[in-house]
Amino acid sequence: MRKVHNKILSIAGNVITVRAEGVGYEELAEVSTQWGKSLAQVIKIEDDLVSLQVFAGSRGVSTSDEVRFLGHPMNVSFSEDMLGRIFNGSGEPRDDGPHITEHLIEIAGPSVNPAKRIIPNRMIRTNIPMIDVFNSLVASQKLPIFSVSGEPYNELLARIAMQAEVDMIILGGIGLKFDQYMYFRNVLEEGGALSKSIFFINTASEPVVEGLMVPDLSLAVAEKFALGGKDVLVLLTDMTNYCDALKEIAITMEMVPSNRGYPGDLYSNLAARYEKAVDFEGAGSITILAVTTMPGDDVTHPVPDNTGYITEGQFYLRNGRIEPFGSLSRLKQQVNKDTREDHRAIMDGMIQLYAQYLETEEKRSMGFKMSSWDDKLLKYGKMFEKGMMDLAVNIPLEEALDRGWEILAECFTPQESGMRTELIKKFWPKESEQQNGTEQKQEVETEV
Repeated sequence: MRKVHNKILSIAGNVITVRAEGVGYEELAEVSTQWGKSLAQVIKIEDDLVSLQVFAGSRGVSTSDEVRFLGHPMNVSFSEDMLGRIFNGSGEPRDDGPHITEHLIEIAGPSVNPAKRIIPNRMIRTNIPMIDVFNSLVASQKLPIFSVSGEPYNELLARIAMQAEVDMIILGGIGLKFDQYMYFRNVLEEGGALSKSIFFINTASEPVVEGLMVPDLSLAVAEKFALGGKDVLVLLTDMTNYCDALKEIAITMEMVPSNRGYPGDLYSNLAARYEKAVDFEGAGSITILAVTTMPGDDVTHPVPDNTGYITEGQFYLRNGRIEPFGSLSRLKQQVNKDTREDHRAIMDGMIQLYAQYLETEEKRSMGFKMSSWDDKLLKYGKMFEKGMMDLAVNIPLEEALDRGWEILAECFTPQESGMRTELIKKFWPKESEQQNGTEQKQEVETEV
């Protein structure tokens, strides 16, 4: 039986300090107040002074309340019964369903030994052309979605959750507004994807420290399912809220601040979570997509800056669409060489032409005279944005590649497209080729 401490030395923010011996870092404790019991976790040990963060917040906690150490770190249940369920940042049900107490596992364990990982080589299809065609998502990849407040990043995550070809989805919400939480729940329920999903949700009205547990809870459960042979996609939103919670705790603990007040171990904290992405040999995989909102659209902000060093690329979500420039999946070459022989050509060729379109658009806005080639580029740019960049487009990879050829054929002749001859012979739409030939013949006859 662990000793009960009934004297709290200090209360600062959501952190309480007691004098105790024989406790470990990250050990759980139970704080008994007149309002009930709350969980707390050891975050600092200095001689016999032990500091704990109270998950439910320190409101209602007095210096005479009891603190009982539980002798183990934070655990979460692991069971097939969790599918379709919604839990809070402490792992407790928030959907009025029964508590799941079987198969308890520790959270925040070490990452998988790199020597035991296999090289990522499997594509995760999402039916979103700007991902599948231009920046393919690969099983066991870790990718952030860089965006700003007001952009539809949660809508994008919900679409990916609905359409991604994976065995299960784990959604970790950190500091979500209530309507955002309900949006995820309603969309996945209506689309039939809730039955293969597990939610860990911390809302903005709940204690911020509970949000610190959400990534660890999500990834611990994901790891167990992946070891059982499941391909798991972990969606986290918003990791900036997670980092702000770390910052709040660091300030309370009077830690020496680093860049813009964030703790000096911000990089280590982020890396410990993102490095959970893995593809197990002979089992399943964990793939991580995490929203990172950039205050003031500043990519040099400490959170996106540190994230960029850890992850394998990024998606930039601006103006309601994934931007082709800046967005990068560093592992796409691992999979798009095995999809269809024209995949890389379409990916490179269409982006090059879109870059020329943007230059032409700038010339037009400055009042320069447009050539016939400029007119073709302007037409192409509009069709590319509508047919490929619009997030409402929902088509398989092969159909997206075919659409790419159709857009090229609608705007250019085969020679103008910049594609290799053998690919043109195989994939160029025949009707467009005949039409272009007729138009060229008419142009020659007119000149004569």
